[in-house]
Amino acid sequence: MEGETQKFSVCMSVYKNDNTADFTDAVLSIYNQTCPPDEIILVIDGPVSMTMYDAIEVLKEKTGIMKIIPLEQNMGHAIARQTAIEIAKNDLCAVMDADDISLPDRFEKQLQAFENYPDVSVIGGFINEFIRTVDNVVGSRIVPECDIDIKNYMKSRCPMNLVTVMFKKKDIMNVGGYQDWYCEEDYYLWIRLALAGYKFYNIQENLVNVRVGEKMYQRRGGKKYFLSEARLQKYMFDHKLITYPRYIYNVLIRWIVQVAMPNKLRGWVFRKFARK
Repeated sequence: MEGETQKFSVCMSVYKNDNTADFTDAVLSIYNQTCPPDEIILVIDGPVSMTMYDAIEVLKEKTGIMKIIPLEQNMGHAIARQTAIEIAKNDLCAVMDADDISLPDRFEKQLQAFENYPDVSVIGGFINEFIRTVDNVVGSRIVPECDIDIKNYMKSRCPMNLVTVMFKKKDIMNVGGYQDWYCEEDYYLWIRLALAGYKFYNIQENLVNVRVGEKMYQRRGGKKYFLSEARLQKYMFDHKLITYPRYIYNVLIRWIVQVAMPNKLRGWVFRKFARK
């Protein structure tokens, strides 16, 4: 397959709260691929533990393709991801988190999809969410396949699983790249790409196993999180991506789930209605 020889970069970041063993598993999962990257850009987002620094050095030597970019202080996901993208030498870039596990043929499938759909800018897929071990799956996030369905889905929820995406760097940079928007940097990016006319595609298979826990649902609640999401809905309305009734409905649902609802109930709602 021609796509197997196409070069691409993987963009990652790590910070002080990331687990060293999980980070090692994440890096090895993108290195031991049927179609491996020819570079891994790792942004160290502020100081980390000596254990993590040691693990990074071991992985750098083991893979031989890791480029380390240290930041003096923690700058957050948006700046860390954007830094990695700017430094990446290839036009195709994949995103990877510091504690998830990519399936061994993830990149092979994405490269093939870019060959099949050359006019697409971003390609993602499904995720399986697990607790402690990958066989303890507690949910799956299923997303639409085709561009038209993805953009319709975007009107109510984020249509791409960030940790699965591979994209064309030039298209991402054309809309300003990753920009800071509390907990919504990726959703904001997809919206700007859609408004600019770029296309999306989701492979209808699981590409990444994602670690989750109760804290995940806590992070998806609270006044600050709600206000960030409400502001993003207003951005979509202002740019005529959604109607006023849809805007009011989206904000109301988010207020109920993110502000009025306790964490345990929120976790149940996410598993029941936002996951397979």
